Amino acid sequence: MERIYTKDLKNKVGEKVLLKGHLHKVRDLGGLCFGVLRDKDGIVQITTEDKDSVLPKLKRESVIEVTGEVKICEKAPNGIEVYLNSVTCLVEVKEDLPFEIDKPEINANLDTILNFRSVSLRNIRNRSIFKIQHTILKAFREYFTKDGFTEINSSKLSAHATEGGADVFKVKYFDREAYLAQSPQFYKQMMVGVFEKVFETNFVYRAEQHNTSRHLNEYMSLDIEMGFINSVVDVMKAEEGFFKYAMEMLNKECKEDFERLKAEMPIIPESGIPMIKFSDAQKLLDEKYGQKCFGEKDLEPEHEKLLGEYAKNELKSDFIFVTHYPTIKRAMYTMVDSEDPEFTHSFDLLFKGLEITSGAQREHRYEELKKNMERKGLNPADFEDYLSSFKYGLPPHGGFGIGLERVTAQLLNITNVRETTLLPRDLDRLTP
Repeated sequence: MERIYTKDLKNKVGEKVLLKGHLHKVRDLGGLCFGVLRDKDGIVQITTEDKDSVLPKLKRESVIEVTGEVKICEKAPNGIEVYLNSVTCLVEVKEDLPFEIDKPEINANLDTILNFRSVSLRNIRNRSIFKIQHTILKAFREYFTKDGFTEINSSKLSAHATEGGADVFKVKYFDREAYLAQSPQFYKQMMVGVFEKVFETNFVYRAEQHNTSRHLNEYMSLDIEMGFINSVVDVMKAEEGFFKYAMEMLNKECKEDFERLKAEMPIIPESGIPMIKFSDAQKLLDEKYGQKCFGEKDLEPEHEKLLGEYAKNELKSDFIFVTHYPTIKRAMYTMVDSEDPEFTHSFDLLFKGLEITSGAQREHRYEELKKNMERKGLNPADFEDYLSSFKYGLPPHGGFGIGLERVTAQLLNITNVRETTLLPRDLDRLTP
C-alpha cells in the first residue's frame, strides 16, 4: 500500500490508507484510544478500540506507521479520522518532551524554546510561521525570475568589509584576514555588468553589539540589483510589485496558517505604496507628533512606528517608502542627489512601523564613486577589485535588500525576530 499524507485524506473517505508520522498526541479512555498523527502537511485523529494496541503505550513524538479506514468525524480535527486496523512503532521515544507541543502555543520561555529548537518547531503554530516564510521566499524567486532576473550566489568570504569596516566578523583565512559578508552588495553590482538584473537569497552577517528583539547577527537577505534604471523609483516599483505578488501567493497558499497565527493580510493601496521624503517625514513627525527631530540624520525606532501609524490611518497602507536619506548615513556606493548633495537617491521601506528594506540608486560612475569613498574616509586602493567593474563600465543601476526573518515577524505581528528564525544567532546564542 502506498503512503499518503494528511492533506489528501478528505478525498479518501471510506478507503483504507497507510499513514506515517509522529504521534502528536494520545488519550486513552480505556477501551477507546484517540491519538493524533502528524506528518509534514498536518494532523489527523487516529482511533482504536483494540485493547492490545500499542498506541496508548507510546510516548508523544514516537514515529509510527498506521493503516486504517478514513471516516467522517465532526468532532475530530478537520472533520476526519482514521479508524485503525494496525499501528507499528518505527521509532519509540523513551523520554518526556521538555514542554508540550500539542497546544496552540508552547508554555515555556523563549530561551527554553530555542534551546530545544528541533522539538519546538514541531508545534503546529511554529510550523505555520516557517511555511509562511517559505512562501515569501518562493514568491521572491518566482516574481523576479519571471521578470527576467538571474539568480546568483555570491561568496560569503571577502577581503574587504562591504559597508566600510564596521560591524564585521573577522575570520582567519590561511595566512591573512578575511570578513564574513555583510551583504552581497559588491558582487551583485558586479553582476549587473553581466546579467543586467540579478537576485540573491542568502545569509549575511553583522557583528552588531546590540541584543534587541529586532536584530540578528546572521539573517537571510533577499537582494536584487537591476541595471539600466531611469531613477530610484524603478527600484521601489520593483519591490512594490514583489510584495503584491507575495501577498497574492500567501492569500492563496497560507490562509489556514494566517488564521492559526491570528494574522491578517497587509494592505497595499491600489494606487501603490505611498512615498515621503526623509525631510518631509521629519516635518510631519514634528508638526503632527511633536517629535522635534527635523535636521537629525536618521529616524529613530519611535519615528518609524509613528510613520507606520500615519500610513495606516491617513494613507490606508501598511507600507510606506521613506526616500532621500542624508548622505552622511548612507554607504559610499549610494548615489548623491546632485541637486541637494546633503541627500541621496535612497529609500527605506517601512512595514507597520518598522524598516524592512534599505535600497538606493547606486553611483555607477567610476570617478564619482572614488570621490564618495574618499569623502567617507576610505582608500579607493583598498577596493581595486570592486572598482574595476566600474572602470570597465556599469550601467545606471540600483537595488535593495529585505530581511526575511524581520519581514516575517512584522507580517505575523511577532515581536521577537528570533521566533521567525530557524536557528537564531545573536550575541549570546551559537547553538543549537
